[in-house]
Amino acid sequence: MMLVSLGIGALIAISLIVTVSALTGKPVTLGKTQLPTSALVGTKVASFSIPGVNATTVSAPWKTGHAGAVMFFASWCTPCQHELPKVTAFLKSHSYGSVEIVGVDAEGAQSGLSDAKNFVSKSKVLFPVGFDPNDSVVTGIFKFGQLPETVFVSKRGVVKNVVFGAISAKYLNQELKKLEKS
Repeated sequence: MMLVSLGIGALIAISLIVTVSALTGKPVTLGKTQLPTSALVGTKVASFSIPGVNATTVSAPWKTGHAGAVMFFASWCTPCQHELPKVTAFLKSHSYGSVEIVGVDAEGAQSGLSDAKNFVSKSKVLFPVGFDPNDSVVTGIFKFGQLPETVFVSKRGVVKNVVFGAISAKYLNQELKKLEKS
């Protein structure tokens, strides 16, 4: 009976670790095995080109052979309102070689292009931001249902990591350095 209780306890502990990992966007490590935080990790994703908020057109970095991070956000998203200005300030003083960072504003039916432009301007975003009013990239390609999300993709279009929720500057730096080395 005690072995059954220990087994159930171990399963509960592992389940909690995986759940916390999914919520924080950090990978789970059990021994030497690292579990992905998203089903997208390890898969190849389609490239995209969408109208720009602060550029003419914004394309997936891997479309032109560059590794990149794609940050998904919207002006109405409270965590995004806190995350984006901090990330922007951090990126002003950091460079990652040929790794490109792009944003995708998913205002959708809740807002519009003018709200996206105001949000990007207010947040002082320097990287290119695309406008995805029909969620063709957010839900079509990446299958996200919530914001913010950040996806790290190799130059060949393979997803290396997905961070659910707001990302810290420290973790963004760590993941961008990994892409830079690959």
